[in-house]
Amino acid sequence: MGERERLIRYLVVLERTNRNYGAYAPDLPGCVATGRTPEETLQRMLGAIEMHVRGMEEDGIPVPEPNTTASYVTVAV
Repeated sequence: MGERERLIRYLVVLERTNRNYGAYAPDLPGCVATGRTPEETLQRMLGAIEMHVRGMEEDGIPVPEPNTTASYVTVAV
């Protein structure tokens, strides 16, 4: 990591579809990835986030700070 670089931790939502998996980062609208397995999808999502953030920086757009969290709740059905 360079002198100016810092680590940012974004929430990634992983969803199973009928044919594959999809992922998105709620704090980075438009940043998505798909894959055949959860692992492949998360790896592709990492690359998508890196490219998305670099593009924002190159375009002079502020990179959003992560502010999304997730929790599970249990319900009786």
